[in-house]
Amino acid sequence: MTSFGHDVYDDVIVGGGHNGLVAAAYLARAGRSVLVLERLGNTGGAAISTRPFAGVDARLSRYSYLVSLLPAKIVRDLGLEFAVRKRTVSSYTPVERDGRPGGLLVGGGESRTRESFARLTGSEREYAGWRAFYGRTGRLAEKVFPTLTEPLPTRAELRARVDDEAAWRMLFEEPLGQAVEEHFADDLVRGVVLTDALIGTFADAHDASLVQNRCFLYHVIGGGTGDWDVPVGGMGALTDALATAARAAGAEIATGHEVLRIETDGRAPAEVTFRTATGEGRVVGRTVLVNASPRTLGELLGEAPPGPPAEGAQLKVNMLLRRLPRLRDASVDPREAFGGTFHIAEGYAQLARAYAEAATGELPSVPPSEIYCHSLTDPSILGPELVAQGYQTLTLFGLHTPARLFEKDNQGAREVLLAGTLAQLDAHLAEPITDCLAFDADGRPCIEAKTPLDLERELRLPGGHIFHRDLSWPHSDDTGGGEAAARSGADRWGVGTPYANVLLCGAGAVRGGGVSGVPGHNAAMAVLGH
Repeated sequence: MTSFGHDVYDDVIVGGGHNGLVAAAYLARAGRSVLVLERLGNTGGAAISTRPFAGVDARLSRYSYLVSLLPAKIVRDLGLEFAVRKRTVSSYTPVERDGRPGGLLVGGGESRTRESFARLTGSEREYAGWRAFYGRTGRLAEKVFPTLTEPLPTRAELRARVDDEAAWRMLFEEPLGQAVEEHFADDLVRGVVLTDALIGTFADAHDASLVQNRCFLYHVIGGGTGDWDVPVGGMGALTDALATAARAAGAEIATGHEVLRIETDGRAPAEVTFRTATGEGRVVGRTVLVNASPRTLGELLGEAPPGPPAEGAQLKVNMLLRRLPRLRDASVDPREAFGGTFHIAEGYAQLARAYAEAATGELPSVPPSEIYCHSLTDPSILGPELVAQGYQTLTLFGLHTPARLFEKDNQGAREVLLAGTLAQLDAHLAEPITDCLAFDADGRPCIEAKTPLDLERELRLPGGHIFHRDLSWPHSDDTGGGEAAARSGADRWGVGTPYANVLLCGAGAVRGGGVSGVPGHNAAMAVLGH
């Protein structure tokens, strides 16, 4: 059985994903005794790099893949050896109009973007709307993003900080579809804007719950700019750096340790029971931080999970290509088109149709998705021989594919959906994508697809939900204008549970979701009394 360095730890952290590692590093640097228990044989959770194709030297960000919400403050505070690179193109969206292939290129300089809008839409109106819309979200991002690593503001406090009633109403009060339709007339432009509201979120543009608004908000505030950057060395470079920082500060990390139970009355130190390959064991922590979903937290405490069951709604596909495919739109270099986000079947009407079909239990007939090529910005994830031969990676993220669609036949539905998704991509290519795929050491094409059920099985994401549950607003539920400072402890940081000595530090915490480290930072701050 495992032998640890302490009988009683100041902090036991359940789960060695990136948020748990952030918390471990902060707490250990503060001089506390810290133990991280991770079920898998490696740290990192969904933020890892792996070689998924046998005998091929390509280290891909297998699950999560881009960085926007990670505050530079965390990188600085923990002294991480980690960097990101900007993408020169934001997005390219192919479309056929009047029988001719074309598309919308956003990036490569203001003049090129303006020209692309004018060529697609025939006027300056849509680009003017684009500038006004994203000018407003950009100003909001500058004010909201810094609050993520501060004590949780009340709704009234955040509204005052935003200090823009039109922006507040657009994002916090009215369904996003209303603002999209007010600012833009072109169906393709509307769809490109809406996609950021649907990543991992199953909703219509006019959903009264505003879950789409919350998703959009987190996609446009990252870093105060909304930029989505490429992690140098792959996503695993971040979690490897975090594990190194935590260990260097004195934290113990035990992989292959699956936590089974947490027993506590909220006051006395908690007893944590775990299982390894050789049997069960127990460890005691004065505080327990849970880097897992709220559903898992409920199970560990022997209580009912809070809220309705979570349900993921995405298809994740990883590919390795011998070369990038040629495009039907010959005016755009494939290296530019795939260097940003390549939108497929994501027109506004197409997104609405896909949602309506999935909501009735059918796979979308025209599956929407988006692709980008990590290796164009950061070739270090490929071995030297692959780089020399012109190999490239493609990461595809499909929308509007809720877990319920795969419950009867996960494998069969996955195959049908993948074929349909690649067919939509092929419609804009001058050659089939399958003609460009590399092959592994066993002669199999280098492509893998993951449904929500696959993610639930492999990573224990509830329902395959990449955010553990629907994203929260970045403020407390206090609508009466009460001061945030009046709250105390974990609730003040948005990481509280019904037990004072058990904190939630995973994606399901308030202000959780994405690769951010924010819940880990905030849980550590709560423990340290900041």
